[in-house]
Amino acid sequence: MSPHPAGHPSSDDAPANAEDLARRKYRRRQRFLRAGQALMVIGALIGISHWLAHLGAFGPEQPPGWLDLAAGYPMAAAFLIAGAIVAGQK
Repeated sequence: MSPHPAGHPSSDDAPANAEDLARRKYRRRQRFLRAGQALMVIGALIGISHWLAHLGAFGPEQPPGWLDLAAGYPMAAAFLIAGAIVAGQK
């Protein structure tokens, strides 16, 4: 018969559980970090393409005003901020 009640880990299981818990926390942190970085890259690409559109790199026509307000610099900033928040999660 085991000296430990059913459902309670023995002292031999504790290091393995601690290592497993640390590994899961590290993987979760890495997922959040990579997802946040991906969002920040998307935000940077939106901002750069919007800036290039204003410079006329895609032709002489400027985007319509509603597109300028919805998908321009504010959307790029939103993606950058959201990505920074997600990447900073623990």
